Amino acid sequence: MKKMICLLFLLPLLPLLQACTQGATDVPQAKAEAIEKHERCHLCGMMITKYPGPKGQVHLKGQSVVPKFCSTRDMFNFSLQAENKRQISALFVHDMGATDWELPGDDAFIDAKTAWYVYGTSKKAVMGPAVASFKRQSQAVKFAREFGGAVLPFEQVDLALLSGE
Repeated sequence: MKKMICLLFLLPLLPLLQACTQGATDVPQAKAEAIEKHERCHLCGMMITKYPGPKGQVHLKGQSVVPKFCSTRDMFNFSLQAENKRQISALFVHDMGATDWELPGDDAFIDAKTAWYVYGTSKKAVMGPAVASFKRQSQAVKFAREFGGAVLPFEQVDLALLSGE
């Protein structure tokens, strides 16, 4: 009898439960966008595709415009600001293990939060040393052996590091 009462009580709630779980799977996943030839860096205003090295882009909650950056350094300088941090829904960077340094391809964007970074390298990008991004830690280590620098996960790249403190 108790089971019957429980079932009668829960039965009307099933459509609500289904609606709740359905909505969670219907949220579209952010995808990296192509960087057009004449697009400018959201932070410094430089032409993004004119310079070598990895680029970045930030997807903001509720925004259709995607800020794009001429370097991963500029992307980090923007995304690590407290007022911007809480607005971010996704970050993308180039996998430099899968694309050309001089002209990184749009098909090589990866999730910035799972990437590995080489900081302090001799390899040049826009306005100085790059913060080189890689999908695999082994590729970052190989790059660091050749061009110098420290291999870091996403969580260890912060404003103090970028400012040289």
